[in-house]
Amino acid sequence: MEPVIGLAVGRGTGPELAAIFERVLHRIADVHSVQIGITRSERVYHSYSSLKADAGIERIRELTREDADHYAEFCRRQAALGVPAIFRTAINAQSLSLVRRRLQAVKVDVISAPDASLLLVRDEAQGFSTGENTHVPGALIRTMAFSREITEKVVAFAVRRARQEWPDGDIDEIVMAYRFHLLDGALDEWVAESAARHGVEIRLCRPDAVSRDLIERGPRPRTVIIAGDEWADIMHAVLLDRFGAERRENLCTENVYLHFEVAGLVEYQTAHGSADDLEGKDAVNPVATIRAAAVIAERHGGCAGAVRMVEHGLETLRRRDIGTPDVGGRHSTTAVVDALLDVLEPEGRPVLVAEP
Repeated sequence: MEPVIGLAVGRGTGPELAAIFERVLHRIADVHSVQIGITRSERVYHSYSSLKADAGIERIRELTREDADHYAEFCRRQAALGVPAIFRTAINAQSLSLVRRRLQAVKVDVISAPDASLLLVRDEAQGFSTGENTHVPGALIRTMAFSREITEKVVAFAVRRARQEWPDGDIDEIVMAYRFHLLDGALDEWVAESAARHGVEIRLCRPDAVSRDLIERGPRPRTVIIAGDEWADIMHAVLLDRFGAERRENLCTENVYLHFEVAGLVEYQTAHGSADDLEGKDAVNPVATIRAAAVIAERHGGCAGAVRMVEHGLETLRRRDIGTPDVGGRHSTTAVVDALLDVLEPEGRPVLVAEP
């Protein structure tokens, strides 16, 4: 039975990136002589820009909830059918936050430096980002929640993922970056309980203290940071820059849902946004989407070595100065994708492509 991957598309450059994802995924599958099916959500979800262009506040609230309801149900249906992963282009953050709260999401990024590896686990299931808005005359009231149950789920996931990342079990430090001093000591208690349950030490710190430590000494060789979504969203780009990783625009990232209804469903997305200003211009950077296709093909499509194969292809493009304008290149999106597909070959097979 062929594997099937979900596909959810937002406005802006979403349709262009979805087409790229399908092309690259199918090319990787062809190279590996496998078949991978794609099931696409029938709704095209709003970006923030598309909402602002078409609606006032009340209509934005309505459309935001409609998108969230539809996408959450799409995720539930795919999980029930055994679909292991979804690729999603960028959609309105408020709709996403509602889905992430309902389905209890965490975002996972591994940032590697020459002498350290940092596992960043973003808590997308609770806190400010997941709040509900209430409008009153002249004001907006945002209500949010933290819970022992969600805190335990997030900690359990982070510890489990760290042990997968470093199978020898050697984790130098686990830090939680939260504004715990605003929560009456409750988070302290829940974190201590979770640490004892999993047999690890967890240092609960204010986000500014974690930022200071990273600036002053960098991460220890194997560091796990569990963080509220607001701080981690800001710090992701900073950490990439500080530890010499690639630009955010070139990266994909992974969201894992922890709710029992969708447990095990993984969602991949580009780290960049919807880029509505580039819609229809054939100028959006396709590298993050290409990488997402490779990761999904390897992890969920039976295409062993797909990530390395695609990275070799991207390196070939870099050597030939083939890239979109945002990375200093002069090529269109289509030209970059075409060039990449031309050089994809299984590992060990020589790539014979004439120089331009």
